[in-house]
Amino acid sequence: MSSANPARVTEVELLAIGAGFTGIGLGIKLTRQGFHDFVILERAGDVGGTWRDNTYPGVACDVPAHLYSFSFKLNPHWSKIQAPGAEIWKYLRDCVTDEGFSDKIRLNTDVTRATWDEDARRWLVETTNGTWSAKFLVTACGHLSDTRMPNIPGLDSFPGDIFHTARWNHDVSLEGKRIALIGTGASAVQVFPELQEIASSVVLFQRSAPYFFIPSGKHQAFTDAQRRLFERYPQAMRDVRAEIFWYSEGNFPPRIQVPKLLEKARKASLDYLEASISDPELRAKLTPNYEIGCKRILGPGRFYATILQENVTLEASALTRVEGSTVYGAEGNGYEVDAIIFATGFDATEPKFASIIHGIDGESLAESWVDGMKATASITTPGFPNLFITNGPNTSLGHNSAVYIIESQIDYIVDTMNYIHSQGVDTFETTPESEAAYVDSVAARAEGSVWLAGGCNNWYVDRRTHRLTVSWPDFAYQFRQENAHFNPAEYTLELSQ
Repeated sequence: MSSANPARVTEVELLAIGAGFTGIGLGIKLTRQGFHDFVILERAGDVGGTWRDNTYPGVACDVPAHLYSFSFKLNPHWSKIQAPGAEIWKYLRDCVTDEGFSDKIRLNTDVTRATWDEDARRWLVETTNGTWSAKFLVTACGHLSDTRMPNIPGLDSFPGDIFHTARWNHDVSLEGKRIALIGTGASAVQVFPELQEIASSVVLFQRSAPYFFIPSGKHQAFTDAQRRLFERYPQAMRDVRAEIFWYSEGNFPPRIQVPKLLEKARKASLDYLEASISDPELRAKLTPNYEIGCKRILGPGRFYATILQENVTLEASALTRVEGSTVYGAEGNGYEVDAIIFATGFDATEPKFASIIHGIDGESLAESWVDGMKATASITTPGFPNLFITNGPNTSLGHNSAVYIIESQIDYIVDTMNYIHSQGVDTFETTPESEAAYVDSVAARAEGSVWLAGGCNNWYVDRRTHRLTVSWPDFAYQFRQENAHFNPAEYTLELSQ
């Protein structure tokens, strides 16, 4: 892996921004096809995306590892059904070296601006490490790449340590300290037990209580015999993957409020809460006030057991202000702390990459999306020729593996490239009509879903228009059926001269 020469413009046919799951998966598929005229730009010093960035204690994936990995790059060596973050990061790095495209990745190269050059019919991409010219541009930036920090009055007066779970400061010792943990999302419930074990006290600020799915042994380790079986008989891994996938698909119907299934899911989660928390006052604080599925349903881990420990305080309100070393909740309670850790998620509805990409008329993608993200087949948008947007509009899943969606989008890109090369196409640009039809189709499916009608604020819905712009409101297999293959009828195509 090397760096571009900043003294000149380097030409390449396809340029991808980001070396996380999407960039690496695309690199594998292109390399295996014999397509080598591509480069992947990565702003950090290593590949891995969110699994490189998230190194907080207890980090793991709550999707089983055999599904949360590439179907075309199976790994028989997972230590647990739900793999620790470090193993997933190693898996991604191994994918690059095993498939032999390390030389296609440019590290420490942050994209500062990408502009469509109408005369050249190419993308001009400026970076901190040189300028590139590409016929095709792929935004391979993940949903969980840009951290979200709330604007808390007085935070700058805090004398102690402050950091986000996705930017963990390993130079800071939290042993014996008084810690404020802000948030009760997926990262918070994983790091919470780890902090409780070493801190003198932990106050957990809970803006809204989470639902948990029922413990089912998914944290168990694979035995040596199981790993040997996976290595010798890869079909066993494929069978496990298929079983997990279709079981997960069965968790989708409650999201569209199928009554009996919604009631069953809600009851199971609340029964688990009641069995875990006997104190009625505490249980009331931990009972969600919105419909199940409106926010991500979390892996149970040790959350309820940890909340009962003597050095833990649940502040069932949001952090509202900081005065020196005292943090205050919305209900007025104050706590003296030595460190504040934010587990407050990421900017997903308004991705930062959209502000640096400029289309035909100079308008940025962010300006084009002023009323929320939208794209034909969740991947292309009018005014931005030869641009593939992955992990963009309606590509997140709450019930299945994001890697399945990523693979579908990679298939779309590869299929498009094959069509373009075979037909002598120079540029492709989706039509406004195609995009509008797709957006309307997604909106129709989202209507009445728990994301829009579940009574909660979540990061799947654009706050400006209240449209569901992040999540895919259907089965995962349906996304692949609709969005894994290029449809030339949805595009204006210009042939090479």
